[in-house]
Amino acid sequence: MRPWKLLGVAGLAGVAATSAVLVRHERHRRAYSPDDVRDRLHNRATAVTEEAATTIGADPDLVPDWPATVGPPERHPMEALLSRVMAVGKLVRR
Repeated sequence: MRPWKLLGVAGLAGVAATSAVLVRHERHRRAYSPDDVRDRLHNRATAVTEEAATTIGADPDLVPDWPATVGPPERHPMEALLSRVMAVGKLVRR
């Protein structure tokens, strides 16, 4: 058998195997309803928050470095103007 034919057959087998794995993972991903995904994400976020709170040497990027009394930042006047100019109406699904 010529080496090129062998290489071509091996390439096709690799593509088929990769496709099968991707299809299987996609099938598992789509098995969750949106509510299941939302619940899982909330649970993971809660677990990470609790873990960060109990860790003594918490990651400084995850710990806010401003006082709790600080309110939301003020918007720049140009940002408010651009928001009005670029305003999009209510999004409607079709």
